[in-house]
Amino acid sequence: MHPSVVAITGASSGIGRATAILFAQRGWRVGLIGRSAETLDAARHGVVTEGGTAAIAVADVADSGQLEAAAAEIEAALGPIVVWINNAGVGVYGKFMDIPERDFRRLTETNYYGTVNGTRVALRRMLPRNRGAIVQVLSAVSYRGMPLMSPYSGSKYALRGFTEAVRAELTNDRSRVHLTMVHPPAVNTPFYNHATLHLDTPVRPPPPVYQPELIADAIYLAATSRRREVKVTEQTIALALGNKLAPGLMDYLAGKLGVAPQLADRDDPVAERDPNLDRPGRNNAIHGPFDAESLSSSPQMWANRNRDAIGLGLGLIALAWLAGRARSA
Repeated sequence: MHPSVVAITGASSGIGRATAILFAQRGWRVGLIGRSAETLDAARHGVVTEGGTAAIAVADVADSGQLEAAAAEIEAALGPIVVWINNAGVGVYGKFMDIPERDFRRLTETNYYGTVNGTRVALRRMLPRNRGAIVQVLSAVSYRGMPLMSPYSGSKYALRGFTEAVRAELTNDRSRVHLTMVHPPAVNTPFYNHATLHLDTPVRPPPPVYQPELIADAIYLAATSRRREVKVTEQTIALALGNKLAPGLMDYLAGKLGVAPQLADRDDPVAERDPNLDRPGRNNAIHGPFDAESLSSSPQMWANRNRDAIGLGLGLIALAWLAGRARSA
């Protein structure tokens, strides 16, 4: 796919902002969508610093009208949107019975309906042109729900089913618009400072933790190579396989081992609260406070990038084995 115009929701910080910079470095014109003009302007400055061109549009993804207007604003400034990335998301932590219905609903409106709205807005533009790619930024928990994360896990699980259904419709219509998913693991972003808590302690990403630039690389790969989905790390694959092959065991392990790794010390940097469930967050950094322990690479991402070479190598090994068997027969 030749560089053109990409639109990114949740572009003010974290994965969205890292992705905007990566696309700019690859020559794309970048549309930045978020709830705060101030933080979006800082993200735009980061894109321009990398030599890119950017436009900002303020919108709450839960409001389909605002999102439609934002897309029109970006296209007026940059041209037709070729890649749309549904990245916006918020977090609410706590035991299910301790989370107010209102907070559960608000997260669902942002994470689930925000992505549904973004997909509709993008398809309105891409279907008549019969080209484009839509990237759903989901999560490892879209394959295995985790304790303390029932609203978030539910929204990501639902989006996987939604994406598969819409993809099947596009296939039936023989559309060339591509719908893909990216499944990150725990990532070092301000997400954990932004999360709304119904707990006595702050929360943190469960180890191992990865840098957002690695996720941006996966998003770029998914957007430009027509992959069905990209599982970013081996931990994501392990959760997906474990839940498929031994769901009962995964229930037990998640219940017994899944809570403690998510809880931070009271003096941990994530104890500095900046909740963004109802308002834009002030922290618009790309990284969270876990740089010292975060990984910048993953064997699984290497495999994702080199899938064809790995397939060729395995094929050659199989041919050599068959030839050896034939000679010894």
